[in-house]
Amino acid sequence: MNDFTASVIQIIQAIPHGKVAGYGQIATMAGNARAARVVSRILHTCTGKHALPWWRVIRNSGEIALQGEGGALQKEMLLAEGIVFIGNAKLDMEQYAWKGDSAY
Repeated sequence: MNDFTASVIQIIQAIPHGKVAGYGQIATMAGNARAARVVSRILHTCTGKHALPWWRVIRNSGEIALQGEGGALQKEMLLAEGIVFIGNAKLDMEQYAWKGDSAY
């Protein structure tokens, strides 16, 4: 596992209950601001092995990226954590965005 992947996993694991982080935000925190799609790939391939809270990772705009059943499940899980949506699948990033930890 390379350093970037390890950092992404560590960052995603650190997102607290009731907060979210964007793919691009996580990429930036891990050291490569242009790697949002890589974060998505890491999330897809490592969630099971590392018990990642995948539902807390959304688009930087505050929208759920997943479509269909996956997106519905993600919204359900975020609602269960107390996150309120504006419209169908967008939330207020000012209120719910995790600001991270200076350790990254």
